Amino acid sequence: RKGHNTWGVSGIAHPSTHGVKVFMKEWITPTSCNFSPFILTPTIMLILALSTWQLFPSFMLSTQLTLGVLLFLCISSLAVYTTLMAGWSSNSKYALLGAIRAMAQTISYEVTMTLIIIFYLFLTTQMDIVSIRVMNTSVWAIMLFLPLSIMWLAVILAETNRAPFDFAEGESELVSGFNIEYGGAGFAFLFMAEYSNILMMSLITSS
Repeated sequence: RKGHNTWGVSGIAHPSTHGVKVFMKEWITPTSCNFSPFILTPTIMLILALSTWQLFPSFMLSTQLTLGVLLFLCISSLAVYTTLMAGWSSNSKYALLGAIRAMAQTISYEVTMTLIIIFYLFLTTQMDIVSIRVMNTSVWAIMLFLPLSIMWLAVILAETNRAPFDFAEGESELVSGFNIEYGGAGFAFLFMAEYSNILMMSLITSS
């Protein structure tokens, strides 16, 4: 069907209209779902994703977290529980299988990510992200962290469920994974949390 593919001047307003459309859709809950966890999980996932943004280094902040890296590891570990809760509370076997796949992958690569960060902290002797960012400007740091950056790239691809580690989607089974039963604002919250994590990992990598 030939239809419009842009809205506004050069399609600038097109993403915003799609976002408004998703939030205006009715949030239908399955009759067999566990209602309270099913409703709360997308909100908790988005809160956890946005709470990591306070750790990003900025010289405009009035406060500075001394143990910012440790807090980042704790928050990123809690995201596994929201993924499992989203699949379990749906009471759908496809959602549960997608949640188990995502949980197994996240836990597996969480160990590698933690070891890379610990090795990084041994070299910098700091747990404050702002101080680590200042230390990264030296030449010796760039030479030492180059092998780590290759492993870090594979880890963040797995942590954010991007290709080729997008096993949680289950595209070969024609289902969306642990979020298959979500629609409307719940679906939007889940994807806002996912892409917020992608942006945060990209910012940490670039800093």
